[in-house]
Amino acid sequence: MRKVLFPVLFLLAFSPAFGQSSQAERFIDSFVTKNNFNGTVLLAKNDKAWYRKSFGTANFRLNIPNTTDTRYKVASITKAFTAVLILQLYEQGKIDLNKSISSYLPDYKGEGADKVTVTQLLNMTSGIHNMDAGLTLESALKNGMPQYQAPHTSDEMLALFCSGKLVNEPGKVWDYNNADYIILGKIIERTTGKTFEQNLRSSILQPLKMANTGIAYQQEIIPRLADTYFYRDDIKAMVNDLPVYPENWYAAGAMYSTADDILKFSNALFGKKLLKQTTLDQMFTSGKDEYGYGVWVYKDYDIHGKHYTIIKRPGSIMGAQAMLFHVLEEGSTIIILSNTGTTSLDEFAAKIAARIVR
Repeated sequence: MRKVLFPVLFLLAFSPAFGQSSQAERFIDSFVTKNNFNGTVLLAKNDKAWYRKSFGTANFRLNIPNTTDTRYKVASITKAFTAVLILQLYEQGKIDLNKSISSYLPDYKGEGADKVTVTQLLNMTSGIHNMDAGLTLESALKNGMPQYQAPHTSDEMLALFCSGKLVNEPGKVWDYNNADYIILGKIIERTTGKTFEQNLRSSILQPLKMANTGIAYQQEIIPRLADTYFYRDDIKAMVNDLPVYPENWYAAGAMYSTADDILKFSNALFGKKLLKQTTLDQMFTSGKDEYGYGVWVYKDYDIHGKHYTIIKRPGSIMGAQAMLFHVLEEGSTIIILSNTGTTSLDEFAAKIAARIVR
């Protein structure tokens, strides 16, 4: 009897109450069916995963199923990693968050060189012309996406797409701009003398044993990486993602990972293994549009009449969809990685949270 009982007690110690967990599982199954979701869902409490399940297909042509070992493009979850790398250099005294771009990139040609600070890049208030302004599916189908459909080095991305004029006074207006994080990637490289990828590996991936995480390159075949698909309303069909060079998203969105590896990152971040508490307090300060440094921070988020702090980092590039959703006071983490753009992961995560947090 003791041999049977112990695993049950261990499971209950690290998961929500049985009623909540079963309710969450029923909801997830229903939501997946209704929304044709393809991907992996992982739920954790106090660093321990208590639910992980994969759905649908990683490769439609060959009918290869998604599994918990499937790697997914995680899009803008990359920005949370970039923010951590910058803040680690800040803790080491190598970067001053209040200094301008030109302090670290003296050859930067943009109008904001001496006006935009590292902090303003982190919190998306740089005022730099948005590199994706006017980009829509219709324009991409007609004219392509020069930012992403031609091969560019990160230096070329900086010069061609991230060095434009200021359209707003720095610090005054929030505007979600991939250019801000491409500039941050170049600041990391220039400060350390190592590539962004080398910094990522040595400072985060290797210490956390994130062996299934890296930067996606067009020329590389990455084992177990899910193909990505999105739904086109104009032809009412699921189609392959448009051909791109994923590395062009660089420090703003070029990473791939698994749900379990993202949990390792989440656990280390919120467990103060990557940054000190005082630095986390800066990262998790809710600024304009409730954005902190690389993450959204929602204070007083209401769940069943109680108020929580939600740290959220979504990602979306065509069919590559990703969500890291953390309830700070509860220690509950929701990770959703998908290879099809068929549903809102914001809605999915919020509805799961309502079923696992009490």
